[in-house]
Amino acid sequence: MKIRIGNFARIGQVTVQTLRHYDDMGLLKPVEVDTLTGYRHYILDQLPRLHRILALKDLGFSLEQVSRLLEDDLSPLELRGMLKLKQSELRQQVQDQLDRLERLEARLGMIEQENQLPLHEVIIKRVEPLRVASVRGIIPTYWDEEPLWVELMKQIGQMGVKTCEPSLSMYHAGEPEIDVEVCIAISADAVDGGLVHTLSEVESMASTIHKGPFTGFASAYANLLKWIDVNGYRVNGPDRQIYLRLPEEGQRRSDPNALTQTR
Repeated sequence: MKIRIGNFARIGQVTVQTLRHYDDMGLLKPVEVDTLTGYRHYILDQLPRLHRILALKDLGFSLEQVSRLLEDDLSPLELRGMLKLKQSELRQQVQDQLDRLERLEARLGMIEQENQLPLHEVIIKRVEPLRVASVRGIIPTYWDEEPLWVELMKQIGQMGVKTCEPSLSMYHAGEPEIDVEVCIAISADAVDGGLVHTLSEVESMASTIHKGPFTGFASAYANLLKWIDVNGYRVNGPDRQIYLRLPEEGQRRSDPNALTQTR
């Protein structure tokens, strides 16, 4: 017995628009389309296929993937592979949500403890490889980088390589002996060697933005380290201080518009 689309939708507990969409995609074609009225007709024997489509959608498959899963030539091995892949994908989504929940709980805890919003927002970023020219040395305080920058600019000038954004400081060790490497990004075609090397890609790096004079770096670092600790991460590698907008000449301790990314 042929059933009009409205009745078949009611029996299958889907909308008419859904059945029309499945028809357009070739997932579930009506057995007959009236040439005069355009009405679509189905039969009860099509209900198992409709249920399979809905069941696969409920597992998280897209309609394009459902179409592949419904093909007659799909082997049991291929079917198992697709199901295993979806299983892995769903597990990752669940883990991502659990991680997000932990970060939310940690943020609530920090707000309740300090009774204020965080001064520096922290996010996790993937950092691309970066070709740089650099000079490394030991300095007594964080305010004593200038000679290293002067030396770096001198050697870059002698090499004749083209520089670009950004410039950054990398801290390999902190006080009492601060091991710092000052870096300037250079053109990608520069050959490694001497001053030139490539900073490796980092899959996950905690990052925050500090706006204001360099005297505020201590607060930014403290908040970044606290976030790392509270959220269950650990530091694995040198700190990076990226200069997005340098302070005006002679105003490192006072320029409110300087912008720095701390990682």
